[in-house]
Amino acid sequence: MSLDARLPLFPVTASVIAGPAGAELAIGGLSLRALAEQFGTPLYIYDQATMDDAVAAYRRSLAAHYAGESGITLAGKAFLCVAAAQWAQRQNLWLDCTGRGELHIAAAAQVERARILVHGVNKSAADLAAAVRQAGVIVVDNLTEITRLADLLDAAPPDARPDLWLRVRPGVAVDTHAYRQTGQEDSKFGMDAGEITQAVRLCLLRGLPLTGLHFHQGSHFHDPAPIGPALERVLDLAEEVQSETGWLPAALCPGGGWGVAYHEDDLPQPSIDEYVAFIAAYLTEGCRQRGLPLPRLQLEPGRSLVARAGVAVYAVGAVKRTPQRRWLLIDGGLADNPRPALYGARYSALPVRLPARPPVDRASLAGPYCESGDILIEELPLPNLTPGELIAIPASGAYHLSMGSNYNGALRPAVVWLHRGEAHLIQRREELDDLIARDIALP
Repeated sequence: MSLDARLPLFPVTASVIAGPAGAELAIGGLSLRALAEQFGTPLYIYDQATMDDAVAAYRRSLAAHYAGESGITLAGKAFLCVAAAQWAQRQNLWLDCTGRGELHIAAAAQVERARILVHGVNKSAADLAAAVRQAGVIVVDNLTEITRLADLLDAAPPDARPDLWLRVRPGVAVDTHAYRQTGQEDSKFGMDAGEITQAVRLCLLRGLPLTGLHFHQGSHFHDPAPIGPALERVLDLAEEVQSETGWLPAALCPGGGWGVAYHEDDLPQPSIDEYVAFIAAYLTEGCRQRGLPLPRLQLEPGRSLVARAGVAVYAVGAVKRTPQRRWLLIDGGLADNPRPALYGARYSALPVRLPARPPVDRASLAGPYCESGDILIEELPLPNLTPGELIAIPASGAYHLSMGSNYNGALRPAVVWLHRGEAHLIQRREELDDLIARDIALP
């Protein structure tokens, strides 16, 4: 292990600066030690410059490779709070919300209706009502949902009705963990070709504002090749539907899910340009062969916009040795990052103080929770660390806090946003009373 091998996993502004006890890690010129002293640990840090950089990379690639209209959607499920929604609005991104909870966050951030897109595999009546009131686009998952939406849209003002996109189940998944695959034949998401045709007919019959098709194949993949067969199937379906009904999608979204590097073995970072260029070329050629006009190409990067921007900082509480392991017991884990326990996500780390120290042997980082699966990192070469030292885990910006919990009475960590050399607290650390705020005592 070397500092140079792991630093590329951190935000683009990561550096090593001089501190009172020697060299220390910094993000955006701000010491992680100083931030931990100010805000406590566990602490999550988001670097806006890294997020801005990812958006710019997507925009450059779309401009270079796709001749039609295009856009970018921030997938709220990766990380969403009022500040993140505000950032999306300022970047002129669309915001993907799942259900009325995420719509409520978008409303608090005053995200424009035209920029809100709503997903959900089994939207409740309350979710659908909120989507009709607040969204610019609703992605319809199933035939039952269309019937429910039709009644709501009939009652909505004509100039305030969101567009509808139909979610296609393409029958092709990407190469990723089974829990992150969404496009296979037996997936719970979307509709098959026959159901899509029924859905189009039903929308036309009811006069619903149907404008697009959407599909998604999985999350955190590094090879765009499986997108090709899925695009072929969706374009074939669009051609068939046009022949049978006269309807043609004005917009097409192949989802998102492009991966990032979590561990030094994953480097270099997956190329955003390679991903966008593949989709753009396949879609352009597919439309040319079928005589179809280029649709609006809407991409949904979630992880690849925010994962690298996030860093989790923990304090070492105790060091243990068992016959097979050196354990570094830290003050966070399963409750703020369930990904290793859910599907074996693999991470790396650096000590905040003297991050270039050579490793002495392998160590496993485990949290304080009452689960043997509460292990964030297994067998990572690290130097000797002592209780009280800080350790930083990169690529912590996606699917950590949004999937977190209060397990064992854990308090959700503080979240700090870094921009232009300043740190802004965007989510306070939970307090003990927050744990019982919803509780009602028995009489």
